[in-house]
Parts: sequence; C-alpha cells; structure tokens
Amino acid sequence: MGILKRGISDILVLISSSFLLLLLGLVTLYGFDAGKNNDGSQFFLKQLVFSGISISVFFLMFHISYRALKKISTALYFLGIAFLVVVLFFEGIRGTSGWIDLGFFRLQPVEMVKVVLVLFLASFFVAKRATFGDIGRIIVSCVLVFALVGLVLLQPDLGSAIVLLFIWAGMLFVSDMKVKYVFAMIAIAFFGAFSSWFFLEDYQKDRIFTTIRPEEDALGSGYNVMQSIIAVGSGGLFGKGVGSGSQSQLAFLPESHTDFIFASIVESFGVFGAFFILLLYSILLYRIALIAMTAGDSFGFLIASGVFCMFFIQIMINIGMNIGLVPVTGIPLPLLSYGGSSLLATAFALGLVANIAYHKRFIASSKERKILDDSQML
Repeated sequence: MGILKRGISDILVLISSSFLLLLLGLVTLYGFDAGKNNDGSQFFLKQLVFSGISISVFFLMFHISYRALKKISTALYFLGIAFLVVVLFFEGIRGTSGWIDLGFFRLQPVEMVKVVLVLFLASFFVAKRATFGDIGRIIVSCVLVFALVGLVLLQPDLGSAIVLLFIWAGMLFVSDMKVKYVFAMIAIAFFGAFSSWFFLEDYQKDRIFTTIRPEEDALGSGYNVMQSIIAVGSGGLFGKGVGSGSQSQLAFLPESHTDFIFASIVESFGVFGAFFILLLYSILLYRIALIAMTAGDSFGFLIASGVFCMFFIQIMINIGMNIGLVPVTGIPLPLLSYGGSSLLATAFALGLVANIAYHKRFIASSKERKILDDSQML
C-alpha cells in the first residue's frame, strides 16, 4: 500500500511541476502575441495546440507499459537513424538541416531521437549484460551512440550532439558496470567529441569564442548573448510585466520565444520569475531521480535515469547560454520553449517516467524487487 501511495504521489508532483512550467511558457508566448512587436506569428495559439497534443501523448505513454517498449527499442533506434539521414536532404533553417517541413508542422527528428536513445540504451544495457560483458557493452554502445552523434553533427547541431553524448555518459555511469571501465570510455569518447572542433562551421566556433568575451563583438557573434544578458538584468526583482519587456518585444533579443525564452521570462517576471523556474525544475528533476531510485526493475531505473540526464543537460545548457556562461547552441528549454517537436518529445519522456512510477505498485517490497529478475518482470 505504501508503494502505491508513493507512486501516486510521484506522478502528481511530476504532473504538477510540468504543468506549471508549461503554463508559464504559454503565458510568456501570449505576451509576445499581444505585445508591441506582434507580427502575426500566433506563437501562443500554436503552442496551445502543441500542448493539447503533448498532453495526449503523455497519457498515452502513461497507459502503455514501459516494459512493452523494450521489444521495439532496437527498431525505434534504426528508425531514428533513418530520420536523421533523411533530414540531411531537406532545406536548412539558419544554416542547419535539422527540420522536415510537413507544411502544417516542422518536425525536428533529433528531439524524439533523444528519448529513443534513452529507451534503446536502457534495453541494450539490460539485455546484453551476459552477451557482451562490461567492456563489450561500453564499446558497442559507444559505436551506436556515435552513429547518431555523427549524423547530428552533419546537420550541423552541436547542442543536440552534446545532449546525446551526455545521455550515454550518464546512463553508463549509473549502470551496473565497473566504474573504471566507464570512466575510461567516457574520457575517450569525449576526447573524440571535442576533436569535432575541426569539423564545426565558422559561426559555431565564433559562438564558443564570444562566450568568454561577448562584448568584443557585441554587434556580431556576441550580439545574441549580450542582448540576453541585458534582458535578464533589466527584469530587476519583479520584472516589467507580461508583454512589456523592451528586449523581447522590440525584437532586440533574437529567438526570444525559443532559445532565449528564459531571458524573456526573467525580463517579464524578474528575479522571482527566475527563482520560480529553477524551483520547478529542481522539483521535477528530484522527482524523476526519486522514481529512478525506486523503480521496479533495471530497465525502468535506466529509463528514468536517462530522462533525468536528458532534462538536466538541456536545462543547464539553455539557462547557461541565456546568462552568458556557455556557448549558444540552440538547445530548447523543456516545457517552456516554443516548438512542437521539443514539447512532444518532453511529453513522451515524462509519460514514460510516470508509467515507471505507476508500475511500482506491482512490486510489494524492496526485497521482492531484488529477487525478481528483469526477464520475469517483462
């Protein structure tokens, strides 16, 4: 009975914190549509539609047992590979080819690939425990992950590539493999990733350089960062109000509805708005971590851990680039940034985590959880 109550509590906190973040994002987007610089984009209305679809996706994943997805995780991985190949042949947006234009909707496959990678690695690490051993699983998983990373870098999308690598490294770290092997492979993999510097476009290198001193090129490569910092600073304690921020409303702040929505929110709601966002994300991440630690099986534990890694790195990168601490990489802020692909992937991931929390009711005690084998629980 205690496990059932804890599972319900986990789900309610997960839904509540996610809904409040989604609502804050919608309020901010409404301010853009109602503000002085409205160009008819209707961000609020479109995001409202995306939100409705995403909520449906969340409850769909909540009702489909996460264990059933283990059988199709490999197929989903290769489907993700196929989408990442196909997307390279579509016309790019702002120098990247990461979108497929469906007319009514621009699909960004890499967002869903992040969740697919979590599912695939969780299944792979559990299923291949006896087949490959520790070193084998690390090496094979590295090759499989770098196949995705390589295709993402070809778009080029450095930010999403970093997220994929972080998911892999985080899931390796929490798995049951020997720590020395994990650290050695992660070090080698990240050394290889950093060598991709030589394959980056010039504008991406400029973003990295201007992170240190954006004011040196305030009208060029450092413009976005400088305007974001100004927007954050101008919000003060209580902000300027919804739809009243000069940086976001007068179009000084580029991508104020996507990459730099955190700066837009802080400009509107001030330091208290920033604190509220960080508090909600802390609650959300803590609850995901708690669900992972009390999961009924290794597969559920690894899925929840992977989702935690996916959210954590995206939150850190996005907020970091909004305040000038990390290079601008185009990573959306989960549940807040405008965009259907990111919102759908986030709902998919949260639905999986809620499903894991719900299925804890089948495990009567921690003692039984240790006795049951993963194969018996499928």
